[in-house]
Formats: sequence, C-alpha cells, structure tokens
Amino acid sequence: MTDRTILGILFMIGFSILAPVMDSFAKATPEEVPVLQILAARFGVQALLLLPIALWMRHAHRPGRGELGLHVVRALLILVATGCFFTALRFMPIANAIAIFFVEPFILTLMGGFFLGESIGPRRIIACLVGFLGALLVIQPSFADLGPVSLLPVVTAFCFAFYMVLTRQMAKRTHPLALQGYTAIAAMLFIVPLLWGFEGSGIAALDPVWPRGLAVWTLLGVGIVSTISHLFVSFALRFAPAATIAPLQYLEIVFATILGYYIFSDIPDGLTVLGGTIIVGSGLYVFARERALGRPARRPPPAP
Repeated sequence: MTDRTILGILFMIGFSILAPVMDSFAKATPEEVPVLQILAARFGVQALLLLPIALWMRHAHRPGRGELGLHVVRALLILVATGCFFTALRFMPIANAIAIFFVEPFILTLMGGFFLGESIGPRRIIACLVGFLGALLVIQPSFADLGPVSLLPVVTAFCFAFYMVLTRQMAKRTHPLALQGYTAIAAMLFIVPLLWGFEGSGIAALDPVWPRGLAVWTLLGVGIVSTISHLFVSFALRFAPAATIAPLQYLEIVFATILGYYIFSDIPDGLTVLGGTIIVGSGLYVFARERALGRPARRPPPAP
C-alpha cells in the first residue's frame, strides 16, 4: 500500500466523520428556519469558498451552452436530494435517514446496467435486492410513526444516483473544484428567486427568516462542513482507488449513530440496527464483486 493510498484512506475516513457532522448542523438548526434557507447556506458558502480557489488554481473555465444545461440539471438533482434529506432530518434520527439513503449505491449499480450498458451479474442483482430489504426494515417502523416523511431519504437516494451518473460523465472534462463551484452557483439560481418569492408569504416551511443566535452558527456549520467534506471525498478518490475507499463510507452510519445519541439522544431500535447491518453487508458484497471482477467500484456518494 503506497503513501498516496493511505492518504486517500485518511481523507475518506475524514469525509465519513464530517458528513454526519453536516447533517447534525442541519438537524440542529431551529425549526423556524425553513429548509430552503438551510440549502441557501449550504450552496452559498460552497460557491464562495470553492470558486475563488478554482480561479486561483486556474481550474475554472467558461462553460459552453450545452455544459451550462448539464450544470443546471445537476444542481436541480442535488437540490431536491439535499432538500428531501434535510427535511427528513427534522423528523427522523440521523442514523435512520442515512441507513435508508444507503440504498443509493444499489440504485446506482442498477442504473449503470440500464443506462450505461454496464454488465451486472445475478449475484450483484441479488445483493441489491437484499440491500433494499434492509432499507425496508428501517423504513417500516419509521413509516408507521411518520408516514410519507420516512420515504424522503429514498427520494434523496434516487436523485443522488442520477446526480452521480451525470457527475461521472462531466468530471471527465471539468476539474472537481470548478464542477462543485458551478453546481453551487446553479443551485443558488434556483434558491434565491424562491426565497425572494416566498418572503413574507407566511408559509413557515418556505418563508425566510433573519437568522439569530444558534441559527447563525448552524447555517455556517452546514455550509463550511459540507464544502470541506466534499473536498475530502474528491481528494480521497484522487489518491486512492474507489474500490479501496468506497466501503469506508459506511462508517458514516457509525458516526451518525454516535452523534445522534450524544447530541439528540437518539437510540436506534433493533430493526434499524438489523436493517443497517443488512444494507452495509450487501453494499460491501457489491464492492467486493466489483474488485473481484477487475472493475473499479462506483464512487461512494457524499452526504447531501
């Protein structure tokens, strides 16, 4: 194992620690702050931090008309994914939401076969189905308590899978710093008019408020930690093979459980633990099959 591979592993472990921290900041944001405003902090800070770096390092360029359209679609997908996930966090423990979201690698595996013509053997199809079964074990008690809200992480998983397919194609031509920066700008083009349009509307879920006290720090935390965590996963993939670091992302569930317990007093029930274990085991099997067949495992999804 080379020094670069070890560095990549360390970056991935750092990402797996930071991603639940970002989710914790989002969950801790006072309820009077609408999710749309949390998204504005998340993508606004990302744009302010990454674009100057991309320009300084000369990775930025002027996108063509076709590329601009792809950035808009990519931004819309990540907006819906992140918005659904942050909304779910207002009602669900972090560990539960992340466990359900981790059906995303299985969705991405199946999409690779349907849309990209990648070969998918019967063993990996079975592993994907088992992973979905694990997710259902987590969803079932949540659905009984919360109703359709418990399905929001599933919507996040589907949107993020499409987002990753698009990213995989665009990353061949655009540096990650510029790609993330452009996505943040495109996302703000959706968010700012919505915030302006719903200001004073009285709709609690959409009407922006002036952040005060705790809200100031949690919004800054969401923006800064999400930016750093996404850079961590980008550098992890630069230094180490995806097949080596991808399984490490499942550490997110561990750190999310720890943070949920100490910050929000969330204790996962037996079905959540069983379902999460099945999801992790199925995901590790899919990555093991990728390596055994000599194919690089798909990039692990960073937390919305």
